Amino acid sequence: MKRKIAIGSDHAGFHLKNEIIEKLEAEGHEVVDYGCPSEESIDYPDYAHPVANLVEKEQITGILICGSGNGISMSANKHSGVRCALCWSMEIAELARQHNDANIISLPARYISSKEAFKCVSTFLTTDFEGGRHQRRVDKIACA
Repeated sequence: MKRKIAIGSDHAGFHLKNEIIEKLEAEGHEVVDYGCPSEESIDYPDYAHPVANLVEKEQITGILICGSGNGISMSANKHSGVRCALCWSMEIAELARQHNDANIISLPARYISSKEAFKCVSTFLTTDFEGGRHQRRVDKIACA
């Protein structure tokens, strides 16, 4: 299924972001690139928040990339409608969707190959949320 996907990265994720965009567009997806535009040092929250805003507003899927995947996912997870999961293997990406209904995948550019990143993204995009007992748990994630 072709979909609209928001993507953003910091400088450490710049090249991987561009590779993922190229692959997703070749598959027919509409990709909204929030940057960053180069390898020049930037602050990851500046790119995480616009992606998270679009994911919340349009209920689409997002991809975020930074060196470790942690900082950019922490920023995205400040948004109440976002469940951003740090993934470094297909199995983690699959469980993030099946059990946590994650709507943004975060990738650690310095610790994952392009090939493994593509597998994670593909798995994330094609795996459905199982619901059931997992829905009860997902409902408890948001703070009161």
